[in-house]
Amino acid sequence: MHIIKKNFTLKSLIWVLLIGFTLTACGYKPSAQFAKKVIGEKVYTNVDVSLANPENAVLTKDGLNKALQTRLKTIVTSKEDADSMISVLYESIQFLPLQYDKNGYVVYYQVVMTLRFTFERGDEIESRRTIGRYEFSIFPTAIIAYDVQLRAIEQSSIKALDQFIAYIAAKGYYLDEEE
Repeated sequence: MHIIKKNFTLKSLIWVLLIGFTLTACGYKPSAQFAKKVIGEKVYTNVDVSLANPENAVLTKDGLNKALQTRLKTIVTSKEDADSMISVLYESIQFLPLQYDKNGYVVYYQVVMTLRFTFERGDEIESRRTIGRYEFSIFPTAIIAYDVQLRAIEQSSIKALDQFIAYIAAKGYYLDEEE
């Protein structure tokens, strides 16, 4: 009987502490909440089409829209209905050899993609340059397969997008601190 009473008070204490911690949490806010505060509920995206590689623009626009919808829970909409606009311009794309095999063929590459993001909301216009890098291996031949090249470009543009979203989230955090 004494043991049951002791366990009951221990259980009660644990429940009180658990509820207390839940109600008085540390105030953690995910970075997506800060980024969404800056971007708004609805956003319009525009990606400059490179005449040399128009597929890149499609991959980047799809990646940007997907990132905004999944990570920030924003709605990608028309320019007229949007709270803000994000434009992306290709500055450069480079394929750098990183490793060679014994015959001198490149077997490991890095794609370095430089993108310029322009964010507009109301009268505020801000431009930010980001670099996305992606390493990948290939079979030892003289050329990179087209599908491997497109995947590498897609992945490097997603990494550049992640940098931009992190920048927007940091900006939202500082705006939140000022309020």
